[in-house]
Amino acid sequence: MSSPNEQTVADPAPLGLAGFALTTFLLSAANAALTKGAADEWVGYAFFYGGTVQLLAGMWEFKRNNVFGATAFSTYGGFWLGLGFFITHFATVKGENVTNDLGWILLAFAIFNTYMLLWSTQVNMAVFLVFLVLEITEILLFIGFFAGNTNIIKIGGYAGILTALLAWYASAAVVGNNVGWSLLPTGGKVIKVGASA
Repeated sequence: MSSPNEQTVADPAPLGLAGFALTTFLLSAANAALTKGAADEWVGYAFFYGGTVQLLAGMWEFKRNNVFGATAFSTYGGFWLGLGFFITHFATVKGENVTNDLGWILLAFAIFNTYMLLWSTQVNMAVFLVFLVLEITEILLFIGFFAGNTNIIKIGGYAGILTALLAWYASAAVVGNNVGWSLLPTGGKVIKVGASA
């Protein structure tokens, strides 16, 4: 039984996943050259949904003592805030150097994502697939930006759309499980460390 002073926090993972999914979807649609606007439809959502809301989800994961979730959501919340700030404050004055800068940014996050991908094997299959396809997306994008190759960037955009769909699925599965409507399985651990034979 919990004490009267104990604070409980609902699972913030579906909120963080949804914020990540929507913002990734919008940016990826622009990278895939599917949008008709100025290709910056995603920037406002980078600040408020992918950035701020995901950062909040990360802080709530700390409250729940979930180091993986806290690290993932807080880092990608910071990613979206930083990327939005970079695009609105530096990209317009840096000219052709922007693609090189984006390459370095995506390479840095691909490095972070690599070890998070490894640890995601201990969460569930749905989360593992999000990190796996995100890894592919980031690799394609940093190669595309370094090479200045719009075709590779477009392929990275389509991979990002798949990443977003997987994140939305994982979000929907957790919400469904929480309300007692467990139709969307998340799967067990991908690799069972220390499991007895």
